[in-house]
Amino acid sequence: MRNKVSVLFLLAGVLFASCLLISNILASKIIMIGPWSAPAGVLIFPLAYIINDVIAEVWGYAKARLIIWAGFGVNLLAALFFMLAIQLPAAPFYQSQEAFQTILGSSTRIVFASLMAYMVGSFLNAYVMSRFKLMTKGKNFSLRAIVSTLAGEGADSLIFICIAFVGIFPLPVILGMIVTQALLKTVYEILVLPLTYVVVTKVKSIEGIDTFDENVSYNPFRLKQV
Repeated sequence: MRNKVSVLFLLAGVLFASCLLISNILASKIIMIGPWSAPAGVLIFPLAYIINDVIAEVWGYAKARLIIWAGFGVNLLAALFFMLAIQLPAAPFYQSQEAFQTILGSSTRIVFASLMAYMVGSFLNAYVMSRFKLMTKGKNFSLRAIVSTLAGEGADSLIFICIAFVGIFPLPVILGMIVTQALLKTVYEILVLPLTYVVVTKVKSIEGIDTFDENVSYNPFRLKQV
């Protein structure tokens, strides 16, 4: 049963990867939220963590690990083809090369920052969710979701902002972006928590499963264990 992939799990994985891809494209723009600045990816990226919570809660850490690596592969593939498309000569009548490159041509530094932050944050989120579930014997889903998001989003924001922007923006701006991203993403999680709870409950009912990771390896590279 554990090794089977359901339609709902497949859809959750596709949505997870889609949110990551969209957030990386949006991250090329810095927006103002009140007095604070943050990459525009903050608008959709929290959805990826909510889906991560659902996957870890319903199907367990091993399935979440598979989806996290799948998301990594999708984003790496997208980055490589973006770079390839930028390098290929444009048609003589195409007038948007500069805009195209600005939006999709993130520097190697930005791509590396995004991928590293994503991997650490996503695995930390899934790990905390899984371990906390065992500790609470499956109770207090809301608290588990918030704590895991704080851990994952905090690590993600810290790693991404530091790798991507240290030396480019002043330190106060860097610190502001880290705090703003982490807080906004966590607030986002809290606001949609009632919906997340309904989704988790419904999916558990449909799938007939509620996984507890009692014998699961938390090694991120243990892909054979699904």
